[in-house]
Amino acid sequence: MAQITIKGEPINTCGDLPQPGNPAPDFNLITTDLTEISLKELQGTRVVLNIFPSIDTPVCATSVRRFNEKANSLANTRILCVSMDLPFAQKRFCGAEGLKNVIPVSDFRDGSFGRQYGVRISDGSLAGLLSRAVVIVDENGEIVYAQQVAEITQEPDYEAAVAVLS
Repeated sequence: MAQITIKGEPINTCGDLPQPGNPAPDFNLITTDLTEISLKELQGTRVVLNIFPSIDTPVCATSVRRFNEKANSLANTRILCVSMDLPFAQKRFCGAEGLKNVIPVSDFRDGSFGRQYGVRISDGSLAGLLSRAVVIVDENGEIVYAQQVAEITQEPDYEAAVAVLS
């Protein structure tokens, strides 16, 4: 289990992020049109998993916008923005913002993604939501980058993540 903080107060996740060099766990996440998408379906492309608590918070919204901007320069790469938000909220946000380079997806149905990737928050005020993390999976399904953001109110290291994809 990873210990992170929210405004300096310790909280815990249900596990640890899978580490680089390991195969990425498969998942089934829900898209904004309520269909499922799996890692297996994305095989052959690089996948950035931008994981966060809720699209309706400023830092989470910023991370979605920033990865949407970065997507233009990343060949053969899909960026999935993963939260527990309902697909309707994700669709509303991305539509209002004009974000078309990211794929908003939800773990709301069964929470299995959060458990498999060790990012489901297990205590504190955000219990049940996902922590802020970035995981990058290469074309062969192997993890090549993983960052668990230590303070949930801070943004991930975009430059380090993009550098792995250059």
